[in-house]
Amino acid sequence: MRSALSESDLRSREFQRILLIKPSSLGDVVHALPVLHGLRRRYPNARIDWLISSSLAPLLEGHPDLNELVLFDRRRYGRMAYSPMVVADFVRFIHRLRMRRYDLAIDLQGLFRTGFLARAGGAPIRIGFANAREGAPLFYNHRVRRTAREQFGERSWASEILDIHAVDRNYSVARLLGFEDVPIEFHIPLSDDDRASARWLLRQEGWEYRERLVAVVPGARWETKVWLPQRFAATIDELQSGHDVRCVLLGGPDETARCEQIAAACRNAPINLAGQTSLRTMAAVLAKADAVLCHDSGAMHVAVALDRRVVCLVGPTNPARTGPYRRPNDVVRLDLDCAPCYLRKLSQCRFDHRCMKELAVTPVVEAVRRSLQRQ
Repeated sequence: MRSALSESDLRSREFQRILLIKPSSLGDVVHALPVLHGLRRRYPNARIDWLISSSLAPLLEGHPDLNELVLFDRRRYGRMAYSPMVVADFVRFIHRLRMRRYDLAIDLQGLFRTGFLARAGGAPIRIGFANAREGAPLFYNHRVRRTAREQFGERSWASEILDIHAVDRNYSVARLLGFEDVPIEFHIPLSDDDRASARWLLRQEGWEYRERLVAVVPGARWETKVWLPQRFAATIDELQSGHDVRCVLLGGPDETARCEQIAAACRNAPINLAGQTSLRTMAAVLAKADAVLCHDSGAMHVAVALDRRVVCLVGPTNPARTGPYRRPNDVVRLDLDCAPCYLRKLSQCRFDHRCMKELAVTPVVEAVRRSLQRQ
């Protein structure tokens, strides 16, 4: 194993072949986009590749700052214990990774498998977080140790170290590589065809250009993040009570049933595109929306990256860490002593899911209307 560089040598080194490792999830990928932007500004002539899950790769296809997407089929490789054929495929994947001869690997995921991939890929310089999970730091020879105190100056309470947003945490690698002065920017490479497809799909479902469009994304990966379906339905009815607002439900195939339940409970049914769009088309619909109503979810982070107005319903998480980036006023939440708890399952909650069950319709409707007025 080659030794680490000094910090000054690391900042001055002109890396030529860079691998950015951030395979999942959707929100995490969006959080890493500013790092890609900074890397391209710092190393304009370098080859920069991104190791990403096959299911999320379409979101980054055609990105001007990327040379190539390295597709990682986590679901398939997760079956290695049961299939010698999958083991052989994984060995070939590692061989292809090594043949790219990266001289720098940056692991922004911070798990055992991503740390392993950084090391197995052969890059002599490997950067990751000192507090990464599952023993991942063992694979790095440069560890990011930045804290909130270092990043934002003196704080009154040490607990505020936990309030670093995921975007800023990722961007702390910029200090090691010398691009901390590059402004944080997000770019999702939607094409004219993507946007045209979104417009066509909406028009097919009855949306008229004169109507302001509110995208409603009622799903989330954690069941504790989710607002009640009947409250979403009541909110949609209130928003559509006039003649100038139309709501569209969005979600993946696993959220189809939930969106159908919400649509069925509405007096004036919204457009329901759940399960009918690709990832890129969903992003293009979000880009078309005048406002986005959602949870702390991947779709919310996509909407923020696209510079849409959002109303983000937050329960068990800390919006300072994973809420709309630099938009505290776009959050609707109850001020409860038990939150944030970071519990993922309803069965773990001792307070009957108060953070979402006690969140009423009226403040959400008012927040969306304020958001529309800011257009």
